[in-house]
Amino acid sequence: MSGPRILVRDVPPDQAFALEQAGFSPLLSRLFAARGVLTQDELDPDLKHLLPPEGAAGLLGIARAAELLADSITAGERICIVADYDCDGATACAVMLRGLSQLGARPGSVHYVVPDRAVHGYGLTPTIVELALKHEPRLLVTVDNGIASHAGVAFARQLGLKVLVTDHHLPAVTADGQPTVPEADALVNPNQPGCPFPSKSLAGVGVAFYVLTVLRGELRRRGAFGDGPPPRLDGLLDLVALGTVADVVRLDANNRRLVAQGLRRMRAGRMQPGVQALFTAAGRDASRANSFDLGFALGPRINAAGRLDDMTLGITCLTTEDTGQALELARELDRINRERREIEAGMQEQALALLDRLMADPRLNGAPPPALALFDADFHEGVVGIVASRIKDRLHRPVFVFAEGADGQLKGSGRSIAGFHLRDALDLISKRHPDLLRKFGGHAMAAGCTLAPGGVDAFSDAFERVAREWLDDAALTRTLRTDGPLPPEAFCAETVRELDAQVWGQAFEAPLFCDRVQVVHQRLVGEKHLKLRLRQGALLRDAIWFGRTEQLPEQVTLAYRLTLNEYQGQQRVQMVVEAMAD
Repeated sequence: MSGPRILVRDVPPDQAFALEQAGFSPLLSRLFAARGVLTQDELDPDLKHLLPPEGAAGLLGIARAAELLADSITAGERICIVADYDCDGATACAVMLRGLSQLGARPGSVHYVVPDRAVHGYGLTPTIVELALKHEPRLLVTVDNGIASHAGVAFARQLGLKVLVTDHHLPAVTADGQPTVPEADALVNPNQPGCPFPSKSLAGVGVAFYVLTVLRGELRRRGAFGDGPPPRLDGLLDLVALGTVADVVRLDANNRRLVAQGLRRMRAGRMQPGVQALFTAAGRDASRANSFDLGFALGPRINAAGRLDDMTLGITCLTTEDTGQALELARELDRINRERREIEAGMQEQALALLDRLMADPRLNGAPPPALALFDADFHEGVVGIVASRIKDRLHRPVFVFAEGADGQLKGSGRSIAGFHLRDALDLISKRHPDLLRKFGGHAMAAGCTLAPGGVDAFSDAFERVAREWLDDAALTRTLRTDGPLPPEAFCAETVRELDAQVWGQAFEAPLFCDRVQVVHQRLVGEKHLKLRLRQGALLRDAIWFGRTEQLPEQVTLAYRLTLNEYQGQQRVQMVVEAMAD
């Protein structure tokens, strides 16, 4: 594959000037303006600027959700949280467990269940309802799932249980394309039909946190806290930040505030014992926590439990008050994550071998098809999403990877590129081929589906057909948006620290600079990374390109980010190369 097309973001001068006048540095003003920030208020992390949960633009159904929870707490009823097996689901479960306890739930009355990926599948299924029954609940509360669980909700209510669904995923649609939601006693989801809440990008953990804030108000109106102040819930924001970043939701202004507050608590050492333990297990310094740590160090360790083992490990790590137990669990999660990486590496090799055979087809003329579906009998169900993401990044194509589940059906996870809404593509495939997909769901950029055994070839053909209809050559060309050249005076440790202190993430990407440089020296380190000495104008720069083994030309345009390389107590600014222009 050729290199990406490198573009420089537009910087509206008036917006950049206004931000600089408001007190931001010239560099940050330029970066924020290029990402669409209009006013200083959008960057204010204070919780008073969070979108209100109630009112004309509040979360539909949240008042009824608070009433249900308040009734159960007041009556001392048993509540069972139905979690999901990823980091968002685990943090949402931990937030709900901790929050309900703070708000007066009777000790021992709140329990949780989490599906086994290989056994139960996703969401509130009838089998999960049966699993929850061992706790004898009167109220089931889903977190990060449930919007498409029509059968499970109906089954629970037939048994006389009350059901509160809290979720953020897109609802299922009927044959004529209309969204449909389960008949729960209450449902809170910014993406449900008719919900006016402006931030459609709340993660499942964010929805859970919002529900607790309204529950606190409902209990206060009922006099549950007497004359004293209600319990504070901001101590849960480290969990909210972790789940939000790990779920790769769009970091709009509201989500950035939630993440910023969580990071602030981590840096100050005010976090759950499990979160601190995860930093320790990952070898990261919590006092310098940033969104990269959450997305690429802590999040994968929680996710690994749901992929290869039991997410109960992750949830227990996030809810225990015992620092020793938290560290023991975090180290076990670290071990599972290392195992996950080994499985992933093996699957990637298998997937690339499949690709090599595919690309040998002379009809393709050396170019990959517009969409791919890969399957191998040895693939592991828990890692298909990661491998799909890696192949998507490598080829810049929508990709589905399938593995055989414990029930014999094929479980697929897909990742997409800009301009190709993955869940809508699955919906179109289901309409064109009614018997092909057993179930499906997800978002624009990530989705999952289940096929009958032997269904991959038919799915691949249907998937590729949709991609040919929806994607043109421009969409299939990888484009890297950069922030242009870095001013020479900004190549310093202070700039790195300033950038690391900000909240970057999905749809608010971390700065990526682009410069023309001369390669003075290059050598391989660790057999698979290219260590570089570059000349930029009259100055020499250190750089590294991870995973690159091919030598660079003497003159080259590189896209890079800045980091601080620490060695033997010394800090040096280093360029981490992401791409090279053709």
